[in-house]
Order: sequence, then C-alpha cells, then structure tokens
Amino acid sequence: MKNQASIAALLELIRERNSFVISSHLRPDGDAIGSALGLMHLLEAMGKQATVCFVDPIPANFQFLDGRDRIECTFPPVDAAIFLECDSLERSSIDRRQFEAAMPALTINIDHHRSGRDFAGFNWIDPEAAAVGCMIYDLALAAEVPISRSIAECLYAAILTDTGSFNYPSTSASTFAMAEHLVQSGASPNRIAADVYFSNPPSKVRLLGIALSNIQIDGAVSWSHVTVEEMDRVGATVEDCEGVANHLIGIAGVEAAAFLRELPEQNQFRLSLRSRRALDVSVIAENFGGGGHRNASGCSMEGTLADVTRRIVEQMREACKPLRNDGASVEAPTLPSILLA
Repeated sequence: MKNQASIAALLELIRERNSFVISSHLRPDGDAIGSALGLMHLLEAMGKQATVCFVDPIPANFQFLDGRDRIECTFPPVDAAIFLECDSLERSSIDRRQFEAAMPALTINIDHHRSGRDFAGFNWIDPEAAAVGCMIYDLALAAEVPISRSIAECLYAAILTDTGSFNYPSTSASTFAMAEHLVQSGASPNRIAADVYFSNPPSKVRLLGIALSNIQIDGAVSWSHVTVEEMDRVGATVEDCEGVANHLIGIAGVEAAAFLRELPEQNQFRLSLRSRRALDVSVIAENFGGGGHRNASGCSMEGTLADVTRRIVEQMREACKPLRNDGASVEAPTLPSILLA
C-alpha cells in the first residue's frame, strides 16, 4: 500500500480524538459526496462521532447513498475537521463564521489534486490517486475496518465518477482491484450506475440540448456555453450542468474542451475544462486561479461571454500546438467560430 507513513500518522490522530466533521468543496460532486459519507461510516465503525457538513444541496443523482439524510449544513463543535479535495478553507463547503466559532483544534486535509496545498494542520495529498475515494479506501484497509455495504457503495460511487467511469488516465489496475473489492463488499455497479447516470431530471436533458446547440469547434479545440437566461428558460439548476464538458471532449479529433456557465453576477463565468492524453488543462485552469486534474479541471473568469471565450480558447489552442507538431492529434471538422468573429 502506498502512503503508509501518511496513513499511519493520520490514523494516530484519529484514534486520539472522538468527534469529527467532514466537508469538501462547494457544489460537491460524486467524489466529494461519496468520500465524505464513506469516511463518516468508517469513523463510526472506529467508534467515533462523525458529521458530514455541506452548505450546498446534494444533487439528486447521489440521494441514494446511505447517510445522505444525515448531512448537515451547520458546523458542529468537534475535536477535528476533515476537508476532502479542497485546496483551502475558503473553497470548502462550510460557513467560515461557523468554523471560526467552533474552531476545532485540528484540521486535516485529504486531497488528490495536483493543485492541492498544505493549508491544514495535517495534510495528505496524493496526486497519483484516481479519486479521494481511493484514499479513503486505503485508510479503511489500514484501520482494519471491515468494508460494510454502506462504505462500499459510497466509495464505489466516488471512484466511478471521478475516474469518468474508469476512463481517465489516472485509472490503473489498482483502481479496478479496489472496485472489485467494493463490489464483493456489497456495492452494486448496475444500481449505482443507474442512479448516477440514468436518473436525470428533464431540465438537465433540455439544458444539454442547449449546450450542444451552442458548440463551437476549431481544429482540436471545442467549447460551448449556457447563459443564465437559457438555464432559467428550462428550469435548470447548477447541478444540471454537471457532465456537459464530457460531451465536448468526446468529439473526434478534439484534444481540449471548455464549457462556460454564466453566473448570476454580471460578467462572471464558471468554466469546466477537459482534455485528452498528455494535454494538461490543470495548468490552464491555474492561470485563471483554478485547478484540478490533468484531464479535468475548472476555474472562474470575469468578463463578457465573448471576452472569456476568446481568452480560454487562445490558451487551449496554444496548449494543442505541441500535439499537432508531434502528429498526435487528428484534425476535427471546423464549424463557424461565431463568438470569435
């Protein structure tokens, strides 16, 4: 098992304390939710008190996970706070004032992003981990806690979603070995996939239709957007935008893709970036104050739709040049670049 020293040190800190709160980033995704709930079940199996805290709502397609009805939105007084896949307290899904009022004696940071930072009292960052769910799995094995069905389903959902259904380059033989053990422990791949991917509300499908109609393609780069007005028209929520970027990177010949979501604040956009193979979009995201993984990252940008589009497309085009020079990419058909005209 990798990271034995970090895991041993973390287990010692956990065993010395009784109460914990677990949180992650704003707009929690499958890895954040599944890992947080899986860790909650693990801590309780170790005889500890554990609370999961998110200020943002849990998306409908993760409501099936055991423990989702116990998620709190207020920060309780505890011995330690554990943050999953956050690079700072500011980006966590907690109320800063509540945190400062409770002020736990210990903060713990568990992350697998390349942009992860040592902001807590104890930091365990493993950029090679396919998901934080994989790190919680290793923690459970080291703690010699039997993998219950609840832990198995939560961690399987975390790993499934953060590996892009086992498609991202971070997926390895060990990832499949973990998945196998989780299935043997009670996780149902068919049921979890059905809940996560095939239970979309009509608003999500309608929004996807709008985003697909807004697609622009220029060589190896593709991008699309949705505005606040378009989201309101179909009754879409922020969580309905999840996964749109994956459709853009799925176009033949496209190596880098960006999905722009307009925010309610004027001239503000949230971007989801995707790439294939060696192209590292986390570097692009970091240029705009964001971060993430090599092939899946995000950031926020200020400006008009045309301005933000121009800036991000320029960065993606530049990043694609080495691929073209190496003959690594296949040219995609070019559509009229309306926004860049």
